[in-house]
Amino acid sequence: MRLCIFSGSSPGRLPIYTETATRLGHALADAGIGLVYGGASVGLMGAAADAAQAHGGEVIGVIPRSLVEKEIAHTGLDDLRIVESMHERKALMAELSDGFIALPGGIGTLEELFEVWTWAQLGHHTKPCALMNINGFYDGLSAFLDHIVTEAFLKPVHRGMLIVEQDVDALLTAVRSYQPPQVTKWIKREDT
Repeated sequence: MRLCIFSGSSPGRLPIYTETATRLGHALADAGIGLVYGGASVGLMGAAADAAQAHGGEVIGVIPRSLVEKEIAHTGLDDLRIVESMHERKALMAELSDGFIALPGGIGTLEELFEVWTWAQLGHHTKPCALMNINGFYDGLSAFLDHIVTEAFLKPVHRGMLIVEQDVDALLTAVRSYQPPQVTKWIKREDT
């Protein structure tokens, strides 16, 4: 099994972000779960990758050529794949992974998570999608997603597809036991 980590190329404001990214990297390696990520040596990305690699875990980095210098590509990886575009990066990361976890990050992290979650909603894959809600980082987003459900733009079954956990062990347990919902019709037509 391999899990894709989406996260910031920054460590963020609070040390707990890096501490938890490191703990997640260790936990993945200890569980024999490979880590796929954006290929940088900095920020939460680098912390998770370094921790997994230090514990003997498989780590695959995927980075576009245009970001090799900007994000400081992780040259210490056994498997760093340089691709030509962000589209190729995301497609390869998805292909290599059996599930997705978003750590705290910026708009790139959110974009990556929302894309794979949308793919799951549309039935393009049945892989788990999760938020690692470190120190309540994703509380506001979770509340907004609930608001989208209330306003009838997202079905509760699709909202339930997104795992949200604050604890590394609880997150990995939820990801491993994930069962995709069986939804055959998700648009209600007025004439039916």
